[in-house]
Amino acid sequence: MPTTLTARWLCPIGRPALANGLLTFVGDRILAIEPAGTRRAEVDLGEVVVLPGLVNAHTHLDLTGMAGLAPPSPDFPAWLRQVVAYRRQRSADQVRADIRLGSEACLRSGTTLVGDISADGSSWDILANGPLRAVVFRELLGLTSERAANALRLAGDWLANRTPTVHCRPALSPHAPYSVRRDLFDQTTRLAAQYRCPLAVHLAETAFEEQLLCDHTGPLATFLQSLGVWDSEGLVCGFAEVLHREIPDVPRLLIHGNYLPDDLDIPTGTTIVYCPRTHAAFGHSPHPWRKWLARGVHLAFGTDSLASNPDLSLLAEIRFLHRLAPEVSPVELVTLATLGGANALGLGDQAGSLEPGKWADFIAVRLQQPSTTDPLEDLLSSQAEPEAVFVGGRQVVGGQPS
Repeated sequence: MPTTLTARWLCPIGRPALANGLLTFVGDRILAIEPAGTRRAEVDLGEVVVLPGLVNAHTHLDLTGMAGLAPPSPDFPAWLRQVVAYRRQRSADQVRADIRLGSEACLRSGTTLVGDISADGSSWDILANGPLRAVVFRELLGLTSERAANALRLAGDWLANRTPTVHCRPALSPHAPYSVRRDLFDQTTRLAAQYRCPLAVHLAETAFEEQLLCDHTGPLATFLQSLGVWDSEGLVCGFAEVLHREIPDVPRLLIHGNYLPDDLDIPTGTTIVYCPRTHAAFGHSPHPWRKWLARGVHLAFGTDSLASNPDLSLLAEIRFLHRLAPEVSPVELVTLATLGGANALGLGDQAGSLEPGKWADFIAVRLQQPSTTDPLEDLLSSQAEPEAVFVGGRQVVGGQPS
């Protein structure tokens, strides 16, 4: 039988907020979003704002155990070296435990869908069997021809053995221009076309990246040489070569984009994923995200990992941005954190807004001013955490609603 919920405010995204609005779902799907008085509600969530589950378009759940171990600094290669050392000393059991802890933290903070970059694809088994929905990006690394060939083989085997479910979709992530051979970019693109899966690449994350690609020098070159993975002949020639290669009609995510020129042509079907607090922690130059928005470029938000962020709360990210850029409306910020992220991951037809036929994934956050007429301003100016999180119509965080 259908279940109908009501709350002080219902914010569907893409249409005006409804005071005392009604959300009806049956099974794991939304049946109706209606104004007050349309039907009787079985459940009243009280003085809360209800909105779609948040979408964290970029994180690394397998680095959850790095919290506090590698404080970000302007010396990006030194930070990378700590991440590499950490990965090498973790057992498979420890990695799985980190992924579980990270996924639980995402749910508690109101995220119901993540784009998870997984070093070896190991987050798949956990996320495919848990309440958090995910697109799992199997990461590919390989600048030398031998490492590139091995990465492609492993990724191909991984994809061939992963069937998309309602909770988990497979995808690929050629890591970055400084760690992926030109041929591997091409081969990964063809593999993504074959399996119709999204692609994500870290691009222009550091100011050192352009120096490396243009003249094969700088701190990143020294870093790669120290690891024994240097091959200058494998490098792409610049950002444009990554951006404008022929790609299949699949979602493509450009992670960070901290140092992309803001007048650069961004191809259709591409989303820039900005990680605000990680960006600030490294002391990067101001991010051009508002200029991208003004140009109509698709944008989504991510937390990155606990190696660079104090938590995995996307709600904390947009609250940070609300303080940083008060001229950007709360509606726009929340839309980017919900529907923007879902579109980036290729799931905008299933998630990111409260509409009939979409997944019944939504959260409830206590209002600090119940009499407010702007519930999303209230949401972003408060510190309240979600008191209820629903995935597929099932409550996975919080006590029983009345």
